[in-house]
Amino acid sequence: MCFHLFLSFILQSALVLCMDVGFSMSNSEPGQEPSFEQAKKVIQKFVQRQVFAENKDEVGLVLFGTDGTKNGLAEDGQYENITVHRRLMMPDFELLEEIESKLQPGGQQADWLDALVVCMDLLQEETMGKKFERLNIVLLTDLNVQTSADQLDVIIDSLKKARITLQFFLPFPVDGEDRADGGGDGPGPSAAPVRPGKGLSRQQTQGLEMVKNIMTSLEEEDGLEEVYTFSDALQKLSIFKRIDRRPMAWPCHLTIGSSLTIRIVGYKAVTEEKVKKSWAIVEAQSHQRDDVKRETVYCLDDDNETEVQKDDTIQGFRYGSDIVPFSKVDEDQMKYKSDGKCFSVLGFTKQELVRCSPFMGSQVVKVFAARDDEHAAVALSALIRALDSLKMAAIVRYAYDRRSNPQVGAAFPCIKEKYECLLYVQLPFMEDLRQFTFPVLENNKKFKPSESQLSAVDALIDSMMLVEKDEDGESVDVFKVNHIPNPQFQRLFQCLHHRGVNPDDPLPPVEPWLKRDLERPQAVSARCQTPLQDVKTKFPLKVVVKKKEQKTSADVFDQEHAFTLTSIPCEVSHFNRRSLFQVGSVNPVRDFCTLIRQKTVSFDQACQQLTHRIEQLLGNRSPEYYMKSIACIQAFRDQSTSCLQHALLFSDALTLISKDEVDGSTFSKQDANQVLTAFYSLQLTSFKKFV
Repeated sequence: MCFHLFLSFILQSALVLCMDVGFSMSNSEPGQEPSFEQAKKVIQKFVQRQVFAENKDEVGLVLFGTDGTKNGLAEDGQYENITVHRRLMMPDFELLEEIESKLQPGGQQADWLDALVVCMDLLQEETMGKKFERLNIVLLTDLNVQTSADQLDVIIDSLKKARITLQFFLPFPVDGEDRADGGGDGPGPSAAPVRPGKGLSRQQTQGLEMVKNIMTSLEEEDGLEEVYTFSDALQKLSIFKRIDRRPMAWPCHLTIGSSLTIRIVGYKAVTEEKVKKSWAIVEAQSHQRDDVKRETVYCLDDDNETEVQKDDTIQGFRYGSDIVPFSKVDEDQMKYKSDGKCFSVLGFTKQELVRCSPFMGSQVVKVFAARDDEHAAVALSALIRALDSLKMAAIVRYAYDRRSNPQVGAAFPCIKEKYECLLYVQLPFMEDLRQFTFPVLENNKKFKPSESQLSAVDALIDSMMLVEKDEDGESVDVFKVNHIPNPQFQRLFQCLHHRGVNPDDPLPPVEPWLKRDLERPQAVSARCQTPLQDVKTKFPLKVVVKKKEQKTSADVFDQEHAFTLTSIPCEVSHFNRRSLFQVGSVNPVRDFCTLIRQKTVSFDQACQQLTHRIEQLLGNRSPEYYMKSIACIQAFRDQSTSCLQHALLFSDALTLISKDEVDGSTFSKQDANQVLTAFYSLQLTSFKKFV
């Protein structure tokens, strides 16, 4: 099915959507959706795709069957009930909102051929002086209106001269068959179209013959391929499809040694697609970007927060706990200096030795010979065919440009019916590899599977194979990942469109077709049920009861026999009398008391060592370590509340400077003593909270 013109544009196009809103479009059989609603959904989904497509295509909207008349050809009672709702311009959320709220059924009928002439006039008027690669008109109607064929030949000739392509979307198929790919299993909603000859009025039958005449005259044998049903369009347009990007060539030279050079050009064949970043900070009420201004200020970390100009700052690299300053000059000197683009063959190896598991990078590059260079084409072809016949691959040094760091990758031969090239894939350096060592299960007889268990797993794998044989015996992939749209993009665009049109409503659920595309194929699910039950039987699951339950903190502290915070005597008569310089991890309480008694280190250093041990003990999630840390805290408290702490505080007498010391002071000796007493009380209170 040729659906490319309406669904995706590679070049800039001008398109007019022409929709029938006459009263016949609102009629429907019981249980079926009116043609007006189906056509409206088609237009909505098309405009949605164009809004997120990131191109410069312009779209216009013409309605016929309206109660009023608004077009440039309306005079002397001609071209009535036809309204140019929107002239050619890039689609936006405003158009989506108008389609959602203002596009309503009309109470009149209008000739769809007259509407086609109005669209042709609109295209010629709006595109004058502009350059468009394609001019296209899309007509959505049920053909249920009396149409005059007097000027039909003139209209067809005008379409040909203006090079305007035409597409029809009808409630029923033109050839008696619904050509929607995949039927009801495809993405998007589906509707049961009316079959030609069944329930069609005389006007519809006559209009259908005129449509066939127009399309075969414009496109000859392929003309009817441009006539679709509403259900066709809804299924195809349910996917937010990005515009195909223009291939960007990367010219370079393939070098082998110092004497062989081949002119080449590379194209990205596979690369990670990312959503164009269009997020912006706006004011919550006005939704205007200009109402919010962002300003960055650099300040010193001092009491006054002194402002520093950006020119007075440099980059710093955190190296451990230190910051190593790095200026722009240092950065420039550190950067790798190269001669520019590079695609140099370092050597060759067997393809089987280059496993696909360590492939890395975000792209696969196809390398062709330079265009219009016969010598390069012959040389590269010889290299590709030699690598293919020998099952070899080239190891290549690759640099995109002089500013890029070099890569090492593998170039594999690729020979197709219509072309041949090299496929370049990046390989990892030493730092990119993660080495893990795991125990071998085969050495443990307890976990060795039986033959029946192995057979059950083999049968399960066979039943879940995603490759099947077709009628010709060829292998066919039943789960084509490259045909599945990125669910992140689809969900994002769906939510953005809904929020733009319905700002106060909650976001809609995920589209059912998107969930369905990410599930296992139904044929595979049905096929693997029996092997799954067999695996479940061969590998029974048993509930393992833990021999010793772990106690929670509540169990440890609430029970009567739990550890109580009592003073721990620091008797050291049974300790080793040799000098000790560090609080160990085996018995930190004893080591701490010994350090205090022997005074081999200062009191502050001993406290710091014990604090470090407490942090280590608390990092182990085990009741035994918790109990040991509590004992350490108790010893810390006992030693800290001794006379040593009081002596340290009052011997230094750190307080305000009184008048007795400096004449310029405004504090008396009594004021200074009160501050000292208050400071001691505050320190003691804070310490009690800590312990």
